[in-house]
Amino acid sequence: MAKSDAGTSRAEGTGNGAASGNGTTLRPQSLMLNFLGNFVLGCDVCVYAGSIIDVLAHAGVSESATRSTLSRMVERGLLHRRRAGRRVYFGLTEHATRVLRDGKERLLGRGVVNEDWDGTWTLLAFSLPDTGQRRRHELRSRLSWAGFGPLIGGLWIAPGAADVSRLTEDSKLAPFLRVFRSTADPATDIGRMIKETWDLDTPAAAYRDFHDRWYAFAGGRDGSVPEADADAIALQLRLLTEWLMVIRVDPHLPARHLPPDWPAAAAQDVFVRAEARVATVAWESARRLLETMPLRD
Repeated sequence: MAKSDAGTSRAEGTGNGAASGNGTTLRPQSLMLNFLGNFVLGCDVCVYAGSIIDVLAHAGVSESATRSTLSRMVERGLLHRRRAGRRVYFGLTEHATRVLRDGKERLLGRGVVNEDWDGTWTLLAFSLPDTGQRRRHELRSRLSWAGFGPLIGGLWIAPGAADVSRLTEDSKLAPFLRVFRSTADPATDIGRMIKETWDLDTPAAAYRDFHDRWYAFAGGRDGSVPEADADAIALQLRLLTEWLMVIRVDPHLPARHLPPDWPAAAAQDVFVRAEARVATVAWESARRLLETMPLRD
């Protein structure tokens, strides 16, 4: 990536988050993670703090919110600092690399319509100590991200052979987990179980909102792609962040057990076409505007 004077023509931040097209506030950390996953992951570089502030300012995030987000991510072991004179640069830790690769795979690596389900389920039971309330909340969030739903009590279920390796390899969680693969008895009403276990209205509405919001842009009929500058990067960040917000509430359930008008495929088509319109110019902008230094000496 080429060096540039970060801070030139910087837009004024609007606060702690950026407003998306439907009025939803995009959290600075979500925008930051997509920035890192799209423009830093795999490059073996650290990025100058001023460059990051500039880009997120164009996405509507204030300088103070960006600095606070960077500091919190350092504290959580996701970023590390490097200094060159008076300048501060931020690079990915190994932990961040794993997290971002997982997120990128979710964003770009699989379809949102589960048409290849083989009829099997993954069952995960957990029983954490009463003192582990925070850990329990974190576990439930991680299970939801992996497509699990609460079947009953501490028993969660996901379609197919769900990948639970990051949970079972966690030494603090593994002693409290039990994982099984199974099929349902013919007497089980799968459709009813799905309706009682997962919220289908929320992902359906999210897919429809995304489709309607980006449809014209994806088709090239409304909204031009910015020229190679920070606005192009900001546009792609908003697109990626909004899409990730949509798919993270979708448990990726078997298509045969979803309503016939399930809107996931149409929304994904819009995302793919919109991303294709902006990806090249955004990457060229990042290469030109982001000031970097090697991740290691």
